[in-house]
Amino acid sequence: MSSDVTKLDETDLRLLRLLQADGRITNQALAARCNLSPAACHERVRRLKAAGVIQGYAALLDPQAIDRGLLIFVEVQLDRTTGDLFAEFAAAARSTPEILECHMVAGGFDYLIKARLADMAAYRAFLGEILVQMPGVRETRTYAVLEEVKNTVRLPL
Repeated sequence: MSSDVTKLDETDLRLLRLLQADGRITNQALAARCNLSPAACHERVRRLKAAGVIQGYAALLDPQAIDRGLLIFVEVQLDRTTGDLFAEFAAAARSTPEILECHMVAGGFDYLIKARLADMAAYRAFLGEILVQMPGVRETRTYAVLEEVKNTVRLPL
């Protein structure tokens, strides 16, 4: 966060809660719900965007409707842990559309990947043709999700 937004006040937090719930809310409606003038509301949202607190807006899609119903988590262990290999693997992960999230982790493996695919056959192809071909991959462990108990992008405020 930049220096012009060092502390979020209660009004900022209310704005952020409402925007997380409905990113398409009009400035007029947002201002009314936060007891602000439209100009003051617009300026606060602009400031939050400029500071990087608000990183963007997106439409949330139903994975089933776009043939991405299978959710997979994969533990990835690399064959060596060097800075250049981490950078190469991270670049490969960023450029792979099936990978929704990729996190370097501490523990018994190096990366945790979250991917969405059509079905198990698509995952098998992804595993053999893409994932194990990524730089330095020594071993993977796959976890197919049977039921999504909770799935949210809203951060608690």
